[in-house]
Amino acid sequence: MLACQRHLFDVPREIAYFNCAAFSPYLLSVAAAGQGAVARRVHTWNIDSTELASGADQARALFGRLINADQDAIAVTPATSYGIAVAAANLELAAGQNIVVLQDQFPSNYYVWIEKAARAGATVQVVPRPGNGDWTPGVLEAIGEATAIAALPGCHWMDGSLLDLESVGVRCREMGAAFVIDATQSIGAARLNVKDIQPDFLACSAYKWLLSPYSLAFLYAAPHRRGGRPLEFHNGNHDPNQQHGTYSAALRQTAARYDMGERTNLTLLPMACAAMEQLLAWGVGEIEDSLGSLTDKISDEASQRGYAHPPREHRARHFIGITPPGGVPADLIALLAADNVYAAPRGPSIRISPHLHNNEADIARLFAALDRHVPL
Repeated sequence: MLACQRHLFDVPREIAYFNCAAFSPYLLSVAAAGQGAVARRVHTWNIDSTELASGADQARALFGRLINADQDAIAVTPATSYGIAVAAANLELAAGQNIVVLQDQFPSNYYVWIEKAARAGATVQVVPRPGNGDWTPGVLEAIGEATAIAALPGCHWMDGSLLDLESVGVRCREMGAAFVIDATQSIGAARLNVKDIQPDFLACSAYKWLLSPYSLAFLYAAPHRRGGRPLEFHNGNHDPNQQHGTYSAALRQTAARYDMGERTNLTLLPMACAAMEQLLAWGVGEIEDSLGSLTDKISDEASQRGYAHPPREHRARHFIGITPPGGVPADLIALLAADNVYAAPRGPSIRISPHLHNNEADIARLFAALDRHVPL
């Protein structure tokens, strides 16, 4: 278990910030990396263009360590939706087949499948929300012989209710279905091993649990998915051995063929690398266990007040959705912010998503504010 790491963030004591599932605050080290990168960019003449690719490769390697994958498995992208679009462009779907998703799934892993199904004459099969927070039985039942693709998260973005990705991966392989994961709400705060899960593609935005900047994301591609068609064609995803002034039709033989253009961002990548280095220094398992101790306390406080929430065995350890019996006030965000408390209503729930800058005093402040503003 990790002690409170507030000293590594700039979160004042009077602020109780529980909205990391929306935007995580920067670590001081990440902010410093960004400031240094901007200062360096002022003097462009001091930048050696031959070093540009190394920043992207360092980020690939660090992200790969978080999910137990090698550097060649990772593409640098601008958003989860971009990575999911790469997956959709490289997976087969025929008329009469289906794509399995969850009810109220995050739009980045939903809209592209609706469009792809409509073009193919296929259907999108929506797994309804379970009463006990356990999505896995319904998903396993939904994946059948007609399923071409299962496009799913590791946990639901509204309340942290869980999905057993390893079991789903087994079912997909049994049925011959491709498995695509949006792991934005998992990686960096929850244990995840692609060698155990064996997805075809996995996408993850960096600005949440990776403690990194907006407009940066990563895409994992399984070994048999690294020969597909990218969304863009540019110098960076072609043969790196080509000479200046020449053109090569050969794409990279790694997941880097799916890289976005201008992937060698001189500001975002140093910040993301600083963040992922800190995550690895803490240890993702230790982060998950430490945040779990906070969400357990939150669930205890919520239960005392009659709030519903997914049971411990069926929810993520790093965030939790709590549902007050009297409903969520429409102006709750503003009411909480007036008390220096920050959380996010999502659907019928109030999503509480802490990080290592939080402690028990923050939890007490959170529930004192909820007691004032949420009817029971």
